[in-house]
Amino acid sequence: MGAVRAAHAAGDIDAMAVQARRITEVLAPHTVVEEEGLFPLLTDDFPEQVAILRAEHRHVEHVLQAAATATPADPAWPDALIAVLHELRTHILKEQDGVFPAALTTLDGDGWDQVDAVRARVGIRVPPAEVP
Repeated sequence: MGAVRAAHAAGDIDAMAVQARRITEVLAPHTVVEEEGLFPLLTDDFPEQVAILRAEHRHVEHVLQAAATATPADPAWPDALIAVLHELRTHILKEQDGVFPAALTTLDGDGWDQVDAVRARVGIRVPPAEVP
């Protein structure tokens, strides 16, 4: 996120797009684990909260997807990316302070096994660090 902000400040939209693709690479499997593993297990107890988190996922994905293959031509995209990264930061805090503690108190061993099965299926992706 910091690299996106730095590129934005420098007016380097191409670098913003590259960073958006890196964020997508890390975020995509995380989102699948939440949406296919964790959220179904929490929806009965927290339907409104899960619906909000899913909608936030769709919004973040929409903005990031614009840079999936190239730098977006839309002149509004750089500011939209900055805004959605702010939303993503808030979203992460909601998960950290709400979803994950709720899951710890709500899920049993079978529930965690279901989440782990999704994680094993999708894996995790950590792109290599950029060399300056």
